[in-house]
Formats: sequence, structure tokens, C-alpha cells
Amino acid sequence: MIAKLPRPLILPTFPNLAEAIKRHPFLTSLILALTAAAIITGSLVAHRTAADPYVTQTVLRADLPQTVTASGTVNPQDTISVGTQISGTIQSISVDYNSVVRKGQVLAQLDPSQLDAQLEQAQGALAQAQGQAAASDANANGAQANISVAQATSASQADNAQATDAAIQGADANTVKAQSALALAQQTLQRDRQLLSQGYIPQNQYDTDSTNAVAAESALQSAQAAASTARAQASAGQSQAQASSGQVAVAAAQALGSVDTAQAQQGAVQSARAVVQQDQLNLAHATITSPVDGTVIARNVSVGQTVASSLQTPTLFTIAKNLKKMEVDIAVGEPDIGNVSPGDAVGFSVLAYPNETFRGLVSQVRENPATVQNVVTYTVITLVNNSAHKLLPGMTANATITVKTARNALVVPTQALSWRPAGSTARRRGTAQSSAAGTKVNASAPWGQTAASAAGTVPGNTSMLFVERDGKVSPVRVRIDLISGTQAAVTPLSGTLNADDSVIIGSSNQAANSAQRSAASSPVGGSMAGGIGRAVR
Repeated sequence: MIAKLPRPLILPTFPNLAEAIKRHPFLTSLILALTAAAIITGSLVAHRTAADPYVTQTVLRADLPQTVTASGTVNPQDTISVGTQISGTIQSISVDYNSVVRKGQVLAQLDPSQLDAQLEQAQGALAQAQGQAAASDANANGAQANISVAQATSASQADNAQATDAAIQGADANTVKAQSALALAQQTLQRDRQLLSQGYIPQNQYDTDSTNAVAAESALQSAQAAASTARAQASAGQSQAQASSGQVAVAAAQALGSVDTAQAQQGAVQSARAVVQQDQLNLAHATITSPVDGTVIARNVSVGQTVASSLQTPTLFTIAKNLKKMEVDIAVGEPDIGNVSPGDAVGFSVLAYPNETFRGLVSQVRENPATVQNVVTYTVITLVNNSAHKLLPGMTANATITVKTARNALVVPTQALSWRPAGSTARRRGTAQSSAAGTKVNASAPWGQTAASAAGTVPGNTSMLFVERDGKVSPVRVRIDLISGTQAAVTPLSGTLNADDSVIIGSSNQAANSAQRSAASSPVGGSMAGGIGRAVR
């Protein structure tokens, strides 16, 4: 066998193989091993070619699932971030990691000293506002009383004015009567004077008439004085009535101002009461409690730490509502997301339990993309039962999503769909050709019409595979129903295909040629062959 090796090649490093073996004794064992392997490989290839020119694989009748693989993170289904609405210093903490808490249970306490002082100040301001409001109410009530008194005085002045008008009318009437009496007395006196001079009446009669005239004149003067007095009184009553009206207006204005002041003080009382309520609420918020039943999975603060409430509330604790119900947030790539839908079965494993497969169902396919280094992924939410408490938040899950399953299907290797006889056009040219129907046939091939290439090996297309029965090769046209990895579920369209049939996936000649090309391209094999040939010569 050594004499039949190719003409030796000169080693690039050593002038001859003997010197190489002398300097590196281990090369002798390596040369012998490679020589024996070459002899055995040649014998096996020759035997295989002579015995069976084709490489086949058995058709199976089985369920073939189509899956999508991706990784994700295990998280609780529902987590609550507990923060603080006020700023302060952490005075005490009542829980820690893994603490089981109930709704309303105290988690932490902020220092309430400043909040207590603010509340006392607000309560003092409220008491002061309430006192001022009470005084304003009293002033308003007094102003209302002044209005009533002024109105009563004005009414009395109106009555007095009416009485004065009546007195003026009476005085005027008395004046007129006195004037009439005086005029009568004067006429009587003048007449009696003539009669007395003629001697018709006595002297005493004349004296009496004179006295009556004087009395009538005095009565007239008295009536006129009474009328003047009545008019003066009427004028004074009118002035008093006007003054009373002014007092009523002033009292009304004072009352209106007092009412406005009282209302303003009531508003100040309400504002002060609101400040008190806000300070009471802040003091209550100094005690941080759990909003739900659950388990504390994160504590982000320590005693003595200062927390500041701002537009973004700081997270003090993270609580998982139920660690028996977990979810896996799986990042599925853009090419595969179209096949995933809610309800798909998911199996996944975690590094903590590499030999255990956990099961779940797809609950939601979120339409919010995430792009990292130009790779677009979508989050698929898978719900998982964690009754055994094996899954912990943050675990990395390697998931397999079953998106479709071909039930009780004929399963063949995808290599069978791409293998073609050596005489076909596709085999000779080595290119994929497509017709309007999606396949290119070669009518002159000894096998009849065959598919041109495996370029159309996608679900829904038709293809050709070859079955070996009793040393004969029969073509079978099939429809590709589903492809999963290196296997495909097919349905025969022409010809027969049954379970346990042998489909051709390659030829022994092709395998031998491939082995020879691999050996020829190996730098170790080529160098050693050259060294051996040179040593024999």
C-alpha cells in the first residue's frame, strides 16, 4: 500500500522525513496511524459502493411539531412597587427579603418629627382662623342689629312727621278761626263806637267790645305762633327722618362689610382646615404599609437612609403578589414572531434544573418591539404554575414554543426533498430553477419528471423524493405540510409512500467523493502523504 501512495511532496520545514523523525520521534506513530486509517476508509467506501449505492433513511409515522426557540426571563405575574409620597429619613424597617406580608402591614417608618411640628402649626393656624371668623360673625350680627334700630328710628320719625303735619293743619285752622274772631270783634267795636256817640248803647257795652277785640287779637297771635311752632317741629322731624335714613344706609353698609369679612374668615378657616388635613395625611404616609398580600422580593432602603419624593416616586420595596404564579418573558425574533399566538404550548428549562422541563402556555404576544444591535424582538408572555416554588424571579429560561403540530403524519428528512439523481438537470447544473408552478422538471432524466431543486421546500409547496424498494428507485411527488428542523411532514400526491419506506437522502459515491475531497484538503494529510512517499523512495 505504501508503494501506491502519490509522489512525495517536499516538506516545507525539513529537508527530508528522516531528519524530521529524528528531531520529532512522535511523528513515526502519527504516520502509521494515518496510513492505517486511510487503508480502512478506502476499504469501507469501496465495500459500501459495491453493496449499496444509496444512503437511505426510514419514513416515520409520527406527530411532528414545529417549534420556535428563544430565551427569556422568569418573573412574577404581578409585582407591586411600594414607594413613598413624602420625603424623610427611614427610622425603622419591619420587613426584609422573602418576608410574607399582608395588606396594611407596616413595612417601614419615616421619622415623623418634622411632620408632627407642621401639623401642630397648622392646627394653631386653624384655631386662629376660627377665632377671627367668630369675631367677624359677631360684628355681622351687630351690624344687623344696628340696621334694625336705624330702621325703627326711621319709622318713628315718619310717624312724628305725620303727627307734625296734623298739628300744622290744626294750627292753621286755629289761626284762621282767630283771624275771623278778631275781624268780628273789630267790626263790633267800630259799630258800638258810633252807637255810643249817638247814645244808643251804654259805655260798658263799648268797653266789653273793646276787651273782646283785644282778646281776639291775642288769640290770633297765639294761633299764628302755634302754627309757626308746628311748622318748625315739622322741619326738625324731616331733618331727623333724613338723618335716620342716613343711619339706616350706614348700618346696611356696615352690615354688608361685616358679612363679607365673615365670609372671608370662613374661607380662611376652610383653607386652614385643609392644611391640617394635608399634614395629617402626610403624617399617616410616614408609616409605609403593604398595599397587597404577597412576598417581599426586593428591599432598596436601609435604616437612616434619606428618601426624597419628587416627580418620580422612589421604590422602597417590591412585592410579588403570588410566587406560585409566574410568567416567562420570552424575546422572540422578528422572523419567528408571526408563527406565535396565544394558547401555544411552551416548554422551557432553567440553569438551576437543567434536566427538568417546565410547561406553560402563551398568554400574550406584545406588539411593542425592542431593538438591540439592529435585532428586533417581541416579548411573548408565558404563564407558568410554580406550585413547587422551584422557579425564582430573574432566572434565565431557554424556551421552546410549539407553534404547530402535524398529527400522525409521514415524516421524512429534509435531505430527501433536496436529493436528486445524478442525471437530472438540477444535479448537473447545481442551480435552482423555478417555473410558474414553482418547480422545474427534466423530461429527459431516466427517473421521469423531477423537481429542480430544494429551493421550494417550504410548507405548502410540492416537491419530489425517491424511495428505494427491492433495489429499485421510485419517485414520489409530495406536498410539504410542515418543516421542523431537519424533518418534514409530507403528503404523497403521486406514487405511494408508507411508513417504514426507505427514502434516499444521498449516494455512497457522493459520500466517498466528499471524504476524498476532505482528506485532500487537510493540511496534515497532505504533508504526511508527501513525507511517507519520500521516505519510501
